[in-house]
Amino acid sequence: MSFKLAVIGAGSVGFTRTLFTDLMTVPEFHNIEVAFTDINQHNLDMVTALCQRDLDENGVNIKIHATLDRREALKGARYIICCVRIGMLEAFEKDITIPLKYGIDQCVGDTLCTGGIFYGQRGIAAILDFCKDIREVCEPDALMLNYANPNAMLTWAANKYGKVRTIGLCHGVQGGHKQIAEALGYEQKDVDIICAGINHQTWYISVKHNGRDLLDQILPAYETNEELSKTEKVRIDVLKNFGYYSTESNGHLSEYVSWYRKRPEEVEKWIDLGTWINGETGGYLRVCREGRNWFEEDFPNWMKEPAKQYIPESRSQEHGSYIIEGLELNHIYRGHFNVMNNGCITNLPDECIVEVPGYIDANGINIPKVGDLPLGCAAVCSQSIWVQRLAVEAAVNADIQLLRQALLMDPLTGAVCTPPEILQMADEMLIEEAKWLPQYAEEIEKAKMRMTRRHEGGTFIPPKDYKGIRLPEKTIEEMRSNKEEARKNAAETDKAKERPAQNGAV
Repeated sequence: MSFKLAVIGAGSVGFTRTLFTDLMTVPEFHNIEVAFTDINQHNLDMVTALCQRDLDENGVNIKIHATLDRREALKGARYIICCVRIGMLEAFEKDITIPLKYGIDQCVGDTLCTGGIFYGQRGIAAILDFCKDIREVCEPDALMLNYANPNAMLTWAANKYGKVRTIGLCHGVQGGHKQIAEALGYEQKDVDIICAGINHQTWYISVKHNGRDLLDQILPAYETNEELSKTEKVRIDVLKNFGYYSTESNGHLSEYVSWYRKRPEEVEKWIDLGTWINGETGGYLRVCREGRNWFEEDFPNWMKEPAKQYIPESRSQEHGSYIIEGLELNHIYRGHFNVMNNGCITNLPDECIVEVPGYIDANGINIPKVGDLPLGCAAVCSQSIWVQRLAVEAAVNADIQLLRQALLMDPLTGAVCTPPEILQMADEMLIEEAKWLPQYAEEIEKAKMRMTRRHEGGTFIPPKDYKGIRLPEKTIEEMRSNKEEARKNAAETDKAKERPAQNGAV
């Protein structure tokens, strides 16, 4: 069996090495063709060297073709994995720090909120270029597996406007599944779940053990758990008010709704600083910067250590390899995937991206009908879907009015800021992120003029003196004192999978 796999954004060590290792645990795939591509030669070289070393030490006769030429990498590919971060950490920092000046306190800022909306503007411009290349040089009907955020927005744009068959993939459902099972005293494999909703706002609408419904046991289990009662306050409160547990972590969920981060004095009531994902301001940016810094520092040591072993025990819970295995080898796989709705969830718009159960085999990607979401859960998702839709259409058409409307409609942005503040912030974000927003070139010049007029006319809104609740970024010296933890952070796709003991609770 042979086919070609291409990875766009292969300089991401956590995703690329993990996903590639997963695929190589399938012996039938040891003669496939592999191409890695990135815009950063240094990052691409490091990750390629690491993955090639793994291949060689496992005796797999594959030579990775690494190139900055994306079309060359994509030529003839049947499967494309997209794990890009457009603008890298430089743009990500702007997504966090500029909104914070206006009082918008984000933990992650990569899915919704002001940071997620602008991340989408950058990512959609790029992903439509990827799709053009895929249509022109890949195998007919090639499949893109999109891990890049904001996942729903990018997957939506790729399917609707890029005309490329695309599935959005995430590990949020698996992470929450494991947490629920452990809270209830079971192993993950023994608890059956059905999730439905939208990416990062998916709901566990069925949780069973040996056919017995466990939904009513979740709330008391979390409220009486010494750690979860402190670290998942937002998720517990949403569970109380809406009746269902959300896939996303405390910090992530807190920034998708309007209730928990809108007043500085309220934020600390809902978060915990034991680990970043519990709600730390800019927490994900911090750990991503630490991970990248440590990989740069420690890379020579990674090359000296034993290679990843291509054995079942090395395989992660990421969906990508199982999807390819199911399609190519007719091995049935059940997971939760981000796809165009098309009537799957009947009380959400047909034209949106939903995260729902799906089955993979040689017949293709099969999505059963879920039906109606519980009404409150559907209402929460619907508000986010309209923000996503406005943001997608804005990015595709470089429509400044739709972009402003997306920001105005965003739950947390709208809860914190007035319309004049939002319009000024939009202009500042456009100007500061100009080099990653080619479609907005004309609007960016207008934004510069508007900012000048604000300063000259005395209507400029000064920034708030708000810093959020955050931990200092670890130095290389500090990370050297716990190399194992630093390496795990750098290597993981899910940077909150292993949560340390809660030693920094607010």
